[in-house]
Amino acid sequence: MAFQQGLSGLNTASKNLDVIGHNIANANTVGMKSSRAEFSELYASSVNAAGGTASGIGVTVAAVTQQFTQGNITATGNEMDVAINGNGFYELTMPNGATVYSRAGMFKLDREGNVVTNDGSRLMGYPTDAAGNRLSFETQPLSLPTGGPIPAQQTGSISAEFNLDARAPIYNATTGLPPLSTYGTSLVAYDPQGIEVPVSLAFRKVANNQWEVYTGVNGADPATSTPFTLNFNNDGTLNTTTTTIPTLTLTSPNNPALTFTASMNFDDVTQFGTSFAVNKLSQNGYPPGELTSLKIAENGVITGQYSNGQTRAAGQIALVNFRNSQGLVPTGNGSWQATYASGDPLRGEPGSGNFGALQSGALEDSNVDLTAELVDMMTAQRAYQANAQTIKTQDQVLSTLLNMR
Repeated sequence: MAFQQGLSGLNTASKNLDVIGHNIANANTVGMKSSRAEFSELYASSVNAAGGTASGIGVTVAAVTQQFTQGNITATGNEMDVAINGNGFYELTMPNGATVYSRAGMFKLDREGNVVTNDGSRLMGYPTDAAGNRLSFETQPLSLPTGGPIPAQQTGSISAEFNLDARAPIYNATTGLPPLSTYGTSLVAYDPQGIEVPVSLAFRKVANNQWEVYTGVNGADPATSTPFTLNFNNDGTLNTTTTTIPTLTLTSPNNPALTFTASMNFDDVTQFGTSFAVNKLSQNGYPPGELTSLKIAENGVITGQYSNGQTRAAGQIALVNFRNSQGLVPTGNGSWQATYASGDPLRGEPGSGNFGALQSGALEDSNVDLTAELVDMMTAQRAYQANAQTIKTQDQVLSTLLNMR
């Protein structure tokens, strides 16, 4: 009996050392979760059916469970590295079509702009509009627009915020003073192809609380345009009742036949007794732009930043969780597969409910405690030696019995 007990002890101690060695070997593996060997004693059937005396016959490894505790988060500075701070797993689609789950956030872009892992698995997420609003609850592989520039947008509106000096002299048509160039500003608009269209604005005070606005496009002299009038109230604010702002006709520099209009918003223009100053001058057009960088928010929204100053959301990383994480089966490469024991995956947005938030430019380290593992290794080694000693002792007992005379 002691031989069987000692042999079972050697086997379980050896398996325990295998588990500990695996933990130590992966102490630097991103997203790795440590394992623990759990033992169970073995008993033979009752020797005496009437009295019921049980006899222990050794030990076995009942299960090897993984510890899904949070690992330390280390900043890397790589914009494609993403750590989960809290519960959840990334959903990945492997090259063979199988679905796996992982905590390792070392993502990359392939030549087609797909977000992938080192083994080519594609990261799953939710589609969004350009503002980052989720469009569907169904996950799909995330892909970023790296193949070409985003298209240009022609200018459709111009907004201005400036102050006209109430102390300025009224224009004298006889002397031509003050000249039209005294007060003015300029901006750049864009045609449908993203070509710059220079626009200049000049202002002339023609009466108390009344100014004329002249416009010039593509270097044309504003004085040659037909002006429109800004009427101000006595408190210096724009009189929107008596002021009519026309639409501005713009012409493409490369094609004079290509014209388009842009509305103008002068509602925030004032006439106060202070120097002329432009506080804001903007328009909604922009040229084509190439992708320059990415930013991943805590809620998983991936935003592309482009060379034309625009930003666009390209999707949202999805997280999944399970009722029983211990039911997941490890498949290698830091991934797990769902089983009947784990239950179906529960999907959600990062940072919502019991899902953890994402941290871009960082990775989750292995949760292996090297100090504890080394202590466990020494304990397992002593257990192995002790079981070997029981076999040796039983051998000596049998040898003594065989040598009796």
